[in-house]
Amino acid sequence: MKNKYLKNARISEGKFREVLKYFCTDLPALTTARLTGLNYRTVHRLYGLLRQRMVVLAVREAQEFWGDVEVDECYFGSRRIRGKRGRGAGGKIPVIGLHKRGHNVYVSIVTNCSAKELLPIIKGRVLEGSNVYTDGWRAYDGLVLGGYDHHRIHHHENEFARGKNHVNGIESFWSFAKFRFLKLRGVRKDRFLIHLKECEWRFNHRRSKIYSLLLSNLRHFPLSAT
Repeated sequence: MKNKYLKNARISEGKFREVLKYFCTDLPALTTARLTGLNYRTVHRLYGLLRQRMVVLAVREAQEFWGDVEVDECYFGSRRIRGKRGRGAGGKIPVIGLHKRGHNVYVSIVTNCSAKELLPIIKGRVLEGSNVYTDGWRAYDGLVLGGYDHHRIHHHENEFARGKNHVNGIESFWSFAKFRFLKLRGVRKDRFLIHLKECEWRFNHRRSKIYSLLLSNLRHFPLSAT
């Protein structure tokens, strides 16, 4: 069946575009299957292929940041274990996020939130001379030595913003990502990175028509159904 967006397709081009439309509006696969009349497994597989393409695009579009850049860490996973919270929470996946104010975010999974883990990522993505805004976590202590103008906000002192000194931008991304994960009702650890980078790409194109962007990309680089 001819489908210029999906090689070796067993569904029509029109049906594929319909699935893509619902995927871009963030409808669950089960709802899309019901609306399109397609088998749920077919829709679920197409959703997986589209998410993988978003990861490719997110990696391809990632750029170095310059200017005002916010840096923060976040934890994703199961509900908090009693007695443990924040950076000491058990069973959660730590993620570092960078946000160029007014522009894009970049996220990466880390083993832990030590300086050894976080600083190389920051130095690899943020150009020297930039203004870097963080909270008071000690892992960020070496940023001044790395050639950055480092500004801190101390959340433990109930300080969340002082003029330009805040991390509200990256925290808005954390809220966006956690809301999406909540809608998914949990994600397997081996699929977490794909969903995380999907959140990154969607957030970075939040002011764009995602459907048009993906359709154009797929026209030039079709997915493969096999």
